[in-house]
Amino acid sequence: MLSRPNRLTRGAEYKAVVRRGQRCAGAHTVTYVVTSGEVRASRFGFIVSKQVGNAVVRNTIRRRLKAVCFEALPSVRPGSEIVIRALPTAATAAYGDLRDEVARCLARRAA
Repeated sequence: MLSRPNRLTRGAEYKAVVRRGQRCAGAHTVTYVVTSGEVRASRFGFIVSKQVGNAVVRNTIRRRLKAVCFEALPSVRPGSEIVIRALPTAATAAYGDLRDEVARCLARRAA
């Protein structure tokens, strides 16, 4: 899983990435990416609202997205801040579909 230096933790950080970030939308997720010239670890944040499903479904989706980002971490540009918002269709999406969609957006915006 993603270690502490690789996670966004404050609401202000999420808000800044969503407002200033480049968007990449897919069928199940919307990815926001802000890249900076700083030399530090890439950081990820996840937004999974109640529209996606109950707590069990939301936590499952969040765990899947964390696993996908952990796999993609070596290919992401250092200093990037990424927020992934799950859409309601993510609840029924297969893991492979989520992985392909997020990997495509990360390759396009954060590689």
